[in-house]
Parts: sequence; structure tokens; C-alpha cells
Amino acid sequence: MISKSHLSKTAFVLRTNKLDAKEYVREACKITNKKEPYIKSFMPEKNREQRLLEEVDKLRKRFPDKNNLPPLYGVLVGIKDIVNAEGFQTRGGSNLPPKLFEGKEASLVTKLKDAGAIVMGKTVTTEFAYFEPGETRNPHNLEHTPGGSSSGSAAAVASGIVPLAIGTQTIGSIIRPAAYCGIVGFKPSYGRIQKDGVIPFSTSADHIGIFTQDIDGIDLTASILCDNWEKDVKKETKPIIGAVKGKYLQQAEPEVIDFFEEKIKQLEKAGCQIKRIDPFEDIDDINTKHQNMNAREFYEVHKKWFENYEGKYRTGTKELILKGKKVSDKDYIQALEGQKIFRAKIEKLKKDNGIDVWISPSTTSPAPKGMQTGSPLMNLPWTYAGLPAITIPVGKAKNGLPLGLQITGSFNKDEELIAFAKIIEEDSNQ
Repeated sequence: MISKSHLSKTAFVLRTNKLDAKEYVREACKITNKKEPYIKSFMPEKNREQRLLEEVDKLRKRFPDKNNLPPLYGVLVGIKDIVNAEGFQTRGGSNLPPKLFEGKEASLVTKLKDAGAIVMGKTVTTEFAYFEPGETRNPHNLEHTPGGSSSGSAAAVASGIVPLAIGTQTIGSIIRPAAYCGIVGFKPSYGRIQKDGVIPFSTSADHIGIFTQDIDGIDLTASILCDNWEKDVKKETKPIIGAVKGKYLQQAEPEVIDFFEEKIKQLEKAGCQIKRIDPFEDIDDINTKHQNMNAREFYEVHKKWFENYEGKYRTGTKELILKGKKVSDKDYIQALEGQKIFRAKIEKLKKDNGIDVWISPSTTSPAPKGMQTGSPLMNLPWTYAGLPAITIPVGKAKNGLPLGLQITGSFNKDEELIAFAKIIEEDSNQ
């Protein structure tokens, strides 16, 4: 079910007319017809191929100069079904009436279209981006989860249906499914991609993110979507790496910890300086604060809908709403204040130790069997701090499923993070 579909290469051949856009669409639809009945990464759509071919005609009229085409000309992109896109319903993976979520197209979708991208369709999400799963399967093994909540986006990219997809992360919903599916996932610094036109989960923790099969593709897309992106940032020297240790790391399964230790040795051998540090001595408190903040804000988003449509919510989502209702103002304020204090602590620790980037496991385990979406605990503290993170595929578990390496940088230093990630990817895959 896996095929290579690197965004940077696909964008290049389409932009330079080495691949006809309609030929590309027809081939993508063939792959979709072959794989989608098993993977189920997209929301169903009748006459998808016909619509996409018509979109190519519109694109050609919009960009008639073949020698001056935009960076994502003709590229097919999947959009997570909590993001508004013109011509598509937004359902949020739920049974609630779609009219509740109608609104102006998200600016991030408009930016992709202005860059020449074509929306392949809406990708499956867990219910309102929480833990109640959709039908999507992991392309590496259909008996295993692709992760949540951006399950469809990760699986669509991993299977080669599209080279680019958009997701969101409030705890671990970019990094975790990307790692489970063996692709690259990027969660920018909090706020660097605008969130208008997106059904909120937790407004203080929601991040828009990107899935591709290559870091260059992440770089290309981030330059289009992220505010004030600095292009062509490069690093010539090996990074000084902070390798996370302590109670946080012990949340992962032994196989993952052993794998992580092997990667540390490999990076040291390649010439990277490693410093073992525990930035999360109070990880239990961090986990609690983040979860309280998320639950309270989730309740605030849903309380009016819940009054009218309680019976349409699934059990897990309903439980989070009721939990959020019980989070006190005191606990909520402490969680919000704790965010700023926590980020400052991590940044100071990084600076004091001369660290360029942090590394940690992307997930607590390989993708679990069944449809449980997996644990986001390896991602939670980085998300709480709002720091940019990227996962790269660096090997496989004993059961043959992918494992990823999570690399985290400084706030609003996303370009630097990606530059270092390219070096680490090369060194960790030697």
C-alpha cells in the first residue's frame, strides 16, 4: 500500500511542464481507486476525477504563462475535515449537521490554491480531532491504526495518493500519525499558520501542520503557509543535540527507548554532539495542565452544539466535553499561565546548554493494532510549549511498522529546525 510520492519532485515536474497536470490527475485517481477502498483516507466523493480535471482547466486559465507557474502548480492536496474549503462540506468526523460548521474558506486553503494546488478532497479525521476514530487504516498494515486525529491526511500521503496533506495538532495529531505511517510531519510554532476557517479544539494549543514524504516538501509548503517565512536557511555544521531523558522518556515502550538510544549512538558516530538532559522533570504536572486546558476550551467550543445535539456525539467526545465543564477557572488559568512559564524554561535550558535542537521519540510505540489512535504523550510537552517539531522516519520496529524521530526547535525558529532536520535525517539513516 506504500508508494513514493515526494512533494518537491512532484511540484518540480508539474511546474516545469515535464508532467502534464491532467495526466498526473488521472494517475492519482487510478491510485485512489486501487487503494482507497482499503485505506479509507478521504471522505467519499462522486465524480472526483471529473471535478479534478475541470480544476486543471481552471488552473490553466488562471496561470496561462507556462514559463511562470506558481510553486505548487497542479499539486493535489488533502485537507483535514475540520478545515473549511470552498465546494466541500465540513463535518469534523461527526454526525452533527454540517450547516453548523459552514463559513468562509480557511485562509490556509486559499494560500495553497493561490500557489497552484488543487484540493483532492477532505481527509478523514477523528470526531472533532479527539480520540473517537474514523475508518482510516495504516497503509503499512491495514490491521493497525494510522494514528489520530489527522488520520486520513497521514494515510493519504503515506499511500502515495497525494504528496501533500494538511492536518492539525492539539496534543500529537501531526507528529504521531506521521510517525505511525512512516512519513514526514511538521508542526510549526504556535500561530505561524493562521487558523481561521478551522473548527477549534483548544484555541490555546491548536496548530496547523503539514504532511509530506520529504523534508524539502515541508520546506516548500511552510514557505507558502507560515507567516514571515525566511527561505533558504541552511546549516553547514552538525547540530548540538539535546537528547531527552528521564520520566518523560519512560512513558515510551522499552522497544522505542532502545531504538532511540541506538539513534543517539548513530548520530554521535556521525559527528553530532549529544547532551543528555531532562527538561520535563515535572512531566505529570505538564500533562495535567495541558489536558485541563484542552478539555476546558473544548467544552467552550462545543457547549451550545452539545445542548442541541448531545445524542449525536460519540462517547469519548462527550466525556471530554463533560470533563471540560468541570475544569475550574483556577485550574484553567494555571494551565494558561503555565504555558508561558514552561516555554521560557525550555528555551532557557536550550540556550544555557548551547543546544541547537532537541530529539525524542515521535511516539510511545509503533502504531497499535486496531483503531485506537495511540498515545500522544511524546508530543504533548512540545505542543504545550508551542514549539516547532518535525518527525522523520528513521527505521522500523520489530513488527515491521515505522518508527520516527521527533526533532524540536525554538519558538519561531522553524526554518532553523528544518535545516537541522535535513542534517539529522541524513545522519540517522546512514
